[in-house]
Amino acid sequence: MSSLEDQLEKKPKSFNVFVLIFCLIVLSAILTYIVPAGQFDRTEVDGRSVIQADSFQYVDTEPLGLLDIFSSVHTGMVNGASTIFFVLIIGGTFGVFAATGALDAFIAMISRKMANREKLLIPILMLFFAVAGSLMGMSDEIIVYIAILVPLTIALGFDAMTGFAMVTIGASIGFTSAVMNPFTVGIAQGIAELPTFSGMGFRIVIFIVMYIAAATYVYRYASKVKKDPSIGIYGKFKRGEVKAGANTDQKMTRSHKLVLIAFLVSYIVLIFGVTKYGWYITEIAGLFFLFAIIMGVLGKLSPSSIADNFIAGAKDLLGGAMIIGFAQAILVIFNSAGLMDTLLYHASNLLGNVPGTLSAVGMFFLQLILNFFVPSGSGQAALTMPLMAPLSDMIGVTRQTAVLAYQFGDGISKALFPTGNIIAALAVGGISYGKWVKWFLPFFIIQFIIAIVALIIAQLIQYGPF
Repeated sequence: MSSLEDQLEKKPKSFNVFVLIFCLIVLSAILTYIVPAGQFDRTEVDGRSVIQADSFQYVDTEPLGLLDIFSSVHTGMVNGASTIFFVLIIGGTFGVFAATGALDAFIAMISRKMANREKLLIPILMLFFAVAGSLMGMSDEIIVYIAILVPLTIALGFDAMTGFAMVTIGASIGFTSAVMNPFTVGIAQGIAELPTFSGMGFRIVIFIVMYIAAATYVYRYASKVKKDPSIGIYGKFKRGEVKAGANTDQKMTRSHKLVLIAFLVSYIVLIFGVTKYGWYITEIAGLFFLFAIIMGVLGKLSPSSIADNFIAGAKDLLGGAMIIGFAQAILVIFNSAGLMDTLLYHASNLLGNVPGTLSAVGMFFLQLILNFFVPSGSGQAALTMPLMAPLSDMIGVTRQTAVLAYQFGDGISKALFPTGNIIAALAVGGISYGKWVKWFLPFFIIQFIIAIVALIIAQLIQYGPF
């Protein structure tokens, strides 16, 4: 067994999110016996369903039976099928992309070229991981690159924390800004009935601000370590006794270059299709499936290898895809028993007298808390956006701002909360969770402030289209 597998095997066991969601399903069923059912009238506005705020009335309650609790999971899977299979197809595409070796070769090439200009390696690689997080939703995949870059940064005179932060924070701020992240913004906007990837310009500004803040934070720390190595955090590694791994010797072939070009072209086509023809998840999934085959051929994979790696990539995201179905089961119960509108009614009364800007910030706080329990970005979108979208209509917050609050709440806590993949990543990097929290907390606060300011601005400019 490889050392990477050894470290992953030793990681602390965390609470299974499916157990938590099933407990919420049972709790939702119990609430059907306690909470009275209610109903709003709805009307169509520009092709989307909008609640008529003054139309709420209580209706007869229909509590769920025992079998309904379990059958709601299947119904939730059926209702969320389009999103579930979208996630699996995107995962399969990235599985083929990774199997070509183009991504690893690209990172190795940058590492070699910047070996004598090691400080420039930090902003360049952080930009790469930020773009990958923002476009590909890179999250769990960072573990592989941590194993490569932590030894490399130590060999270059930095420490383990520098290499770990370059990958983790880089991918995290990209995932949070989510310019075109199909797993978060793509799904959340679909649920909110917004045009796919709309509002991209404002998210690009957020990406730039977060990237500058992140690169500056890591660069300043790395410069201090370079000047005085004794203050560095080396974890399981020893200062001065680490050499860059063999992975950095991987060559960039013509095939790798063609694969990377194809990947870039796929996003250019995606932007064109979304903006020009209004593509949604069916068309986007079809596009990625097409380019999975193209990248596999350019990467010199056999047809069987393309299929095997597509299945392997989809398998890696199966857990996250199933969370969407389980989260939908809660919504099935709430909607069938008439609890969703009752919840919306009381939530709108609670937030109705609060200024819209603070309501958006309140949504962000709620999403932040929920991410501790549901660390899956797509799962959290499926769970919360059916409530947040109509609630935003009622309290004067644009739906686009509600999606922004979701992506902030989901994104900035991923590198902090132990319920996500951060524990496994730290195990590979050889850094304790306590040391990471102490080191990362100031930047978490910086992101927190950026998120609040961005939400206030979004509401002031009526970030839309609606």
